[in-house]
Parts: sequence; C-alpha cells; structure tokens
Amino acid sequence: MFSQTVDYALPRGGSALDAAKKPGALWHLLYVKSRQEKQLSDDLTAMGIANYLPLMRQTRYYGRRKSNLDLPVFPGYVFLFGSLDDAYLADRTKRVVSIIKVANQEQIEWELENIRTALSCDAELAPHPFLKEGTKVEVRSGPFRGLQGVIESRARADRLILQVEMLARAVGLEIDASLLDPV
Repeated sequence: MFSQTVDYALPRGGSALDAAKKPGALWHLLYVKSRQEKQLSDDLTAMGIANYLPLMRQTRYYGRRKSNLDLPVFPGYVFLFGSLDDAYLADRTKRVVSIIKVANQEQIEWELENIRTALSCDAELAPHPFLKEGTKVEVRSGPFRGLQGVIESRARADRLILQVEMLARAVGLEIDASLLDPV
C-alpha cells in the first residue's frame, strides 16, 4: 500500500551533523503553511541551506485513475539544519508559520536518523499515534539492524514505532518481534 522515498537535502551516507560543519549549525523545526513543505524544502536547497523533509510514497485512486504521490511523513513540518540566520532566511520565503527551537539536539538527530534509515530501506511506514509510554527496542538483524524505536504495550508486539518526540508524532513499522531486543 505504501512505499517510501526520501527527499533528503543532506548527503544520504552520513548524519546531518557530519554533513554540515558550519559553526553554530543546529536543528530547527519549521512549522510550514498548509501544503508548502516541498516548496520550502526546494527553496532552502536552492539557497544552500541544509534541510530534511522525509517523504513517503502513497498510491491514491481517483475513479479509474491511479496516482503515486510523495507525501510528507510529518505534514506541516520541515527540519532545517543551520544557524538561526538560516532559519530567518527560511521565514522570509513567506512559507513558514513559525520557527520552533529544538532543545535536545542529540535526541532530534537520533530520531531523524532512525526515520531516514527506515525510509532508505523502503519501509512501509504508516502514521501512528504518538506514544509517551512504552519499551525502547532495537532491531538486532536484517535490513533494519540498529534501528531503535518504541513498542507500545497496547499495540501488537511486531509493531515498531518510530517517533519524533518534539512533534508529538510517530509512524509505525511492521517487523518480526523475534528481531527485537530491549535497549
């Protein structure tokens, strides 16, 4: 039903913090006007500002017509990696509603890397309610080896939840429970 692609303005091989070694470069979360995520990401890339917009491919049917769409995993948000001046430049595009400061840079880096890893392996992600409680687990083998997430006690044991706590959003990934180890 779903297959993902990723629009990643930073090099795919390494982490964002390794890719953009600018002094004062930090993650900023941009809350964007409705349906402006891709345009803002394109604008930022054209300006040379590192950004991350995770996209998932979704097939929609309109009567007999079939259409494949690349939709944001987190609608309304674009992640910017740069200085506060870069965030202000993004704001001047008239596509940004607000700039949200990221307090825990290591955590957001870890969460975005997990999302990037899942998307690069063509994982079938599905929107999932954000989970505050749960057991943190890591995949021990297979193509998702090293991927860490949360298993919700109410969910099936084979459902790994990848979440971005700052957004209070999450996506689910079906995976064999035998491949998971508690962290």
